[in-house]
Amino acid sequence: MIRKATLQDLDAVVSITLACAKHMCGNGIFQWNDNYPNRAAFKKDIEREELLVFEKQNGILGCVVRSPHKDDVYNNVTWLTKDENNLYIHRLAVQPNYQGQGIAQQLMDTVEQYARTNSFKSIRLDTFSQNSRNQKFYELRGYKQLEAIYFPNQSEHPFYCYELVL
Repeated sequence: MIRKATLQDLDAVVSITLACAKHMCGNGIFQWNDNYPNRAAFKKDIEREELLVFEKQNGILGCVVRSPHKDDVYNNVTWLTKDENNLYIHRLAVQPNYQGQGIAQQLMDTVEQYARTNSFKSIRLDTFSQNSRNQKFYELRGYKQLEAIYFPNQSEHPFYCYELVL
């Protein structure tokens, strides 16, 4: 089941992202660190009702943020659509032991359906340049790779922006 997260889900969501960060580091992908993602960001996501969780009997196994708010880091990106009524994806994560079972696909299906139902013009996101698995995941869903942006507190490597025109 996919639902909006509540404050009671905060510990589980933070736990998933810490496990994902450790898993990625173990695979040479230094995308997430002690600075990001963090508890404060997820708390804000929950308060804005933008964080979704994937839940099964064994608990919360994944999460994603869908937000209409454009972060300043995206201001200089040449997007495929105008800056009006766009949906932004952040912090897609699946518990490492459950990856490869379609949970991320289901979370993205839910976000994309929400975007279409609510007449968003596009869905925008960024993913780490050193994470080819994520790049392939989004490209197979029809997202187009655009420019690179940098998050100096996360990595010296760029993050690639992607957009899906709806």
